Amino acid sequence: MAPEALTGFSILLTCDRRADELAANFSRRGAGVIQAPTLRFLPLEEDDELISLTRQVVRRPPDAVIVTTAIGFRGWIETADSAGLAPHLLEVLSEAQIMARGPKARGAIRAAGLIESWSAASETTAEVVDALVAQGVAGRRVVIQLHGATDESLIERLRVAGADVVAVPVYRWGPAPDPVAVERSIEATCNRTVDVVLFTSAPGAEAFLATAARLGRREDLIKALQMDVVAAAVGRVTAKPLLEQGINPLIPDRSRLGALIRTTVDHLTTVRTRSLNTEQGVLEMRGQTALLNGRTLNLSPAPMAILRELARRPGHVVDRPTLLTALPGASDLHAVEVAVARLRAGLGTAKIVQTVVKRGYRLVVKT
Repeated sequence: MAPEALTGFSILLTCDRRADELAANFSRRGAGVIQAPTLRFLPLEEDDELISLTRQVVRRPPDAVIVTTAIGFRGWIETADSAGLAPHLLEVLSEAQIMARGPKARGAIRAAGLIESWSAASETTAEVVDALVAQGVAGRRVVIQLHGATDESLIERLRVAGADVVAVPVYRWGPAPDPVAVERSIEATCNRTVDVVLFTSAPGAEAFLATAARLGRREDLIKALQMDVVAAAVGRVTAKPLLEQGINPLIPDRSRLGALIRTTVDHLTTVRTRSLNTEQGVLEMRGQTALLNGRTLNLSPAPMAILRELARRPGHVVDRPTLLTALPGASDLHAVEVAVARLRAGLGTAKIVQTVVKRGYRLVVKT
């Protein structure tokens, strides 16, 4: 039976919100999924500060409102409703100029019976602020619904331009629910035992990098994500902390989870799946797994790492020092010999991996 699309691939999810949905989606396609949220999503439905800010907005209606996220705006309306303030809040918002960060925020605005005056094409808060400042905000009261991580520079820009800014936090990010799981996920990434690390928020990406730095593994992590492990981000805002470190993640054309899933699946099945013709049959490389003539091989991480390194240059000799670099934590060339022996045992034949005396090893393929 042919393997499922993502059989053999391991995907690390760093998100908290909608993680189960993502995990189920990838699992259905045969992937192994690891969940290690770097931050906890904390809605503030019963937060006294949010209710107090809502009362302020009702008492002193805004001239303009920036809606940054659909979940945040819906949560704000729900909180207002629980406090008996929803009708009053919707009334004052209906009189204001409402600007949306993107399509999802726009959808939430309309679902509340309101109409936005403008929506950012780039789906960034920065573009909304740029547009509002260009219109002129001096003396105007501007409410901005925050989305977890506050970009103080944008708020300050509005204030410098003369706006009276009211920042409304509707949810916040808390510490990782399982810090040990995050630490293990970083080790797995550095050791190349995961194929994809998936990010759905910029704060989550920053927390992943920060944890690696605390563990003394930041450079190792960045190198892994630059070379062997795929980073995938739901949009350019999420990707920013990665791009700043020289990591070029997969980014879908549209900042949607569905698009992120499709982009990841397409990349793994086209770029990260490789078939080689050997004298013993078709050898297929699929993430953390290899198949020979459709049979899944029982390979532990070390022999699998050797096979991946040999497959980078099929038919060419790869010397032992180069192969040693593919074995995390190994410092002795004897480790290469042991891993090669285990690889041959897993393949069930010594004919696919050939020893080239005094030079190294070669993956024997048909030309």
